[in-house]
Amino acid sequence: MMQWNNWTRSSDFILLGFFDRSPLHTFFFSLILAIFFMALIGNSVMVILIYLDAQLHTPMYILLSQLSLMDLMLISTTVPQMAFNFLSGNKSISMAGCGVQIFFYVSLLGAECFLLAAMAYDRYVAICYPLRYPILMSHKICSLMAAFSWILGSLDGIIDVAAVLSFSYCGTREIPHFFCDIPALLTISCSDTLIFEKIIFFCCVIMLIFPVVIVIASYICVTLAVIKMASAESRHKAFATCSSHVMVVVIYYGAAMFIYMQPSSSRSPNQDKIVSAFYTILTPLLNPLIYSLRNKEVARAFMKVLRMDKAAG
Repeated sequence: MMQWNNWTRSSDFILLGFFDRSPLHTFFFSLILAIFFMALIGNSVMVILIYLDAQLHTPMYILLSQLSLMDLMLISTTVPQMAFNFLSGNKSISMAGCGVQIFFYVSLLGAECFLLAAMAYDRYVAICYPLRYPILMSHKICSLMAAFSWILGSLDGIIDVAAVLSFSYCGTREIPHFFCDIPALLTISCSDTLIFEKIIFFCCVIMLIFPVVIVIASYICVTLAVIKMASAESRHKAFATCSSHVMVVVIYYGAAMFIYMQPSSSRSPNQDKIVSAFYTILTPLLNPLIYSLRNKEVARAFMKVLRMDKAAG
């Protein structure tokens, strides 16, 4: 009993967060809230447009709608809790709340890793085997790819939550982050986490490196196929359909690898917070902007919905 009292008097954690009450930090907090609402609107619009427009009911856009849904859930996993802590002045989060955050955060990150690989495969089949595309990327296969992305991500989330919450935490239980991130939690654990850190690294090889290999292989084949195209217009169209996805892949995988595949000894808490903010807050905003601004079909569907709304009015 004495040992437990030395560890903690409460099961809650304290999220140190990003901000204090200074005017500059209040400005940055307001900026993040604005980004949050813009990301919510942007990703919601993408999901609704793809659902409403029958011409967008193709594998490419079905996978894109799943990416928008994942981004919508990802940013909603971290920012509302951060906003509550800042506005209320109460920085605590319960053990259960921390577990929920870890589950959704890890599950969604893992699911996006596999989904981006599926999207790269979709572009590979569309450009390299256009005549066989309806067979190789049928709606059934597309649905299975999306479903497996969700399932594999969720399995990773369940394993990580079970492991992290089984550790003992002592001292002030202050997490040097704005949400319950696993690397930040491991720094305050009283348990020996070395084996678990090795398991995380192995999982990252599967969840990050394996999809990256698929993406790279797909786009090498796509590039070779595009170079062989006789028409300049065809080459431009092929590259245009892939460029948006390549931009998202570079942003997403680059940030994730920095956090989860770099030794904890070579990182600082501030670095982790900045990079985590980039791909949990900024990336969900960038994805709908990248795909909508560079995609004529999405722009056409958006204008069509606007015209329908004006006609109804």
